[in-house]
Amino acid sequence: MITRRDFAVAAVSIFATAAVVAFAQSAAKPLMHSSVFNWSSMKVEPTKIGERRQVFNAPTATLENFECHVTTLNPGESPHAAHRHPDEELMIVKEGTLEAVQNDQTNRVEAGGIIFEASNELHSLRNIGTTRATYFVLKFYPHDLVKPKPQ
Repeated sequence: MITRRDFAVAAVSIFATAAVVAFAQSAAKPLMHSSVFNWSSMKVEPTKIGERRQVFNAPTATLENFECHVTTLNPGESPHAAHRHPDEELMIVKEGTLEAVQNDQTNRVEAGGIIFEASNELHSLRNIGTTRATYFVLKFYPHDLVKPKPQ
């Protein structure tokens, strides 16, 4: 039989859980809605290898997070060493020539080309041209993405 004490403990537990969930949701980033991002409005951040423009980084109605930035690489530069991650990426080359290494395959990608990096597959990029290379990076993080455990 459920006592008044049992009922009170259960009620307090339910309200405490609801409060924690509400607080966590209010602290989360707001959902991104339909938007326009003009090139001239993007803040340019110089880097050791070229420059970067952060476009957006927010959850959407269907994604836990959706991130876009634009990287410009100086000739001969790479943004980072070959790596893999659970999220997926789509890169669209705006200008220049990139070398895209995916697993054991190397491809040349020129302006207008598109690169897709699948989840957990080894990949890297390098500017193999004589001029700067600029590309858009779109990163997709679905709600059910299994994130790697910290090592």
